[in-house]
Amino acid sequence: MTESNDAALIQVLVERLEKTRLPIALELKEKVDGGEVLNDREIEYLEEVLGDVDQIKPLIDRHPEWQDLVSQMASLYNDITTKALENEDK
Repeated sequence: MTESNDAALIQVLVERLEKTRLPIALELKEKVDGGEVLNDREIEYLEEVLGDVDQIKPLIDRHPEWQDLVSQMASLYNDITTKALENEDK
């Protein structure tokens, strides 16, 4: 993949993050922090996001300047799933 292709793909991914992924993640975090559990669709969504992370790994490996952002998002999703599991156990 060329540098310009990578740049275009990164732009699309950042826009998706800003417009969709981050707002949904923050809603899910608020929900589980409030003691609620995730429904099946929300769990499927998280699985989809984690699958997408696996697919973009080669891109991120080529552009380490984006690794911090990816790590922060992965940490947020980890916090959501951990708290959701705690809530289910209650």
